[in-house]
Amino acid sequence: MVKEETQQQHKGLAEHSGLADIFNRDEQRVNWHDETLWFVRSKRDKAAHSLPEWELLRETASQIKHNVLSDLDTYLQQFEEQALINGVTVHWAADAREHNQIVHSILKKHEINRMVKSKSMLTEECHLNEYLKEHGVEVIDTDLGERIVQLAEEPPSHIVLPCIHKKKEEIGELFHTHLGTAAGESDPQVLTEAARQHLRESFLTRRLALTGVNFAVAETGEFVVCTNEGNADMGSHLADVHIASMGIEKIIPRRKDLGIFLRLLARSATGQPITTYSSHFRKPRAGQEMHIILVDNGRTVQLGREDFRNSLKCIRCGACMNTCPVYRRSGGHSYHNAIAGPIGSILAPNLDMKAYADLPFASTLCGSCSNVCPVKIDIHDQLYKWRQVLVKEGHVSPVKAMGMKVMAFTFAMPRFFAFAGKAGRVVMKYLPFVVSNKLNPWYKEREMPKPPKESFREWYKRERR
Repeated sequence: MVKEETQQQHKGLAEHSGLADIFNRDEQRVNWHDETLWFVRSKRDKAAHSLPEWELLRETASQIKHNVLSDLDTYLQQFEEQALINGVTVHWAADAREHNQIVHSILKKHEINRMVKSKSMLTEECHLNEYLKEHGVEVIDTDLGERIVQLAEEPPSHIVLPCIHKKKEEIGELFHTHLGTAAGESDPQVLTEAARQHLRESFLTRRLALTGVNFAVAETGEFVVCTNEGNADMGSHLADVHIASMGIEKIIPRRKDLGIFLRLLARSATGQPITTYSSHFRKPRAGQEMHIILVDNGRTVQLGREDFRNSLKCIRCGACMNTCPVYRRSGGHSYHNAIAGPIGSILAPNLDMKAYADLPFASTLCGSCSNVCPVKIDIHDQLYKWRQVLVKEGHVSPVKAMGMKVMAFTFAMPRFFAFAGKAGRVVMKYLPFVVSNKLNPWYKEREMPKPPKESFREWYKRERR
C-alpha cells in the first residue's frame, strides 16, 4: 500500500468497507493473501488434530483465564510483589499516553536516544514508535516482519505475521532502498541474511531493549516472551536496560500453567508444536536494570462489560484472523486498528466506539473464529452483541439505523413480513432493475438470486395439507 493510504488508516478516516475496497483492487494479491492464510489455518488444524487432548487443553486454558479475570487485582498484586522481590522495577500505566511517558522517562534517565524493540502488539496499540520519534528517539524493530513494515512506514497487518500482505519482490525493493541489497533481489534467504547483518549492528550498539510479554506468572513474578527469531533474547541480553510492556490481562496464576498455554499458542498461530524460543525473564542480570510496565488502557472497562470480558482471554495467536473469510480477503490494514481481524473487531470498540463502530459489522458471523480460538472466546457472539450496542448508542450511519428499524418492524409483523416477501419476489421477477442496480450495495459485489416461486411458509402450508 502507498504511504498515503496507510496514513489514512492510522487516522481512522475511512471505514473497513472503503479500505477493503482499496485492497481488493489488486485481485491477484487478494487471492494470494487468502490462500496463504488458509494454508496457515490448515497447518493449525493438522497440529491440533495430532493431539487427542486438544479440546481438553482449550477448555483448561479457558477456565484458567476465567479464574484470572475473576480475581485479576489479586493476581496483579501477587505478581508485583514477586517481581519486586526479584529486583524488577514495576510501573503501572492507566493508558497509552502514560505508558509512552514511562518508557520515555527511562530513556531520558539513562540519556539514551536509540533503542531496539521486539514484537509487541501493546506498543502498537499505544503508538509508542510514533511517540518516541516525535521526542527524538530512534526505535529499531528487530522482528523481521516488523522491521519490514517499519521500513515501509506501514503498521503491521497481522499480529503474528506483520508483513503477510507483502510479496517477496516488494520486500526486495525495500531492502534495495534501505539496506543496499542488489536491485531485483527477491530470494528470501538472501534477504533474510541482509536483514540479519543489518540488525546485528543494532543489537550490539543499543543500550536499551524493549520486549512484549506473552505470559506473566503471578506465583513467581517472571514473564515469558515467545519468538521464532530470538530477537527478544538478543536485544534484552545485550542491553543495559530491559523494558517489558505488558497488558494486565497477560497474567496466569502458576508456573505449571505455562505448559498448557505454550502447547496451544504456537499450534494455533502457525501450526508449530512450540515456538522456537520461549524465554523466561525473572530477574535482571548483574549490572542490568529491568522494568515492567503493567498497562490498563481500557482493559478494566472491558472487564466490567459482562458480555465482552471474555475477549481479555486472548493470547494473541492470530488463529481467528487466519480462518476469517472477511479478513483473508480484505487485508489487515482495512481494520484501521493495531489489532485486526475478528479479535480486533471486539477489542477496538471498547477503546473508542465511534471510531471503530464499523468493525463489528465486518464479519459474516460464521463462527469459525470461535471454533479455532485456543481459549474459547465467543468471538462471533461478541461481534453480534457489539452490533446491538453500537446501534443503541447511535454509532452507526442514519441509513443503516433506519434500515434496521424497518427490518425490525417487518420481522415483528407476520402478515406484513409475508406481504413484503411476496412483493419482493414479484419485483425481482418482473422489475429486476429495481434491485439490480448500483444503488444496491449487494448488487455491486454479487449477482442477485433468482426469485423463488413460493416462500417457505407457502411451501410448508402446501406440504402440511
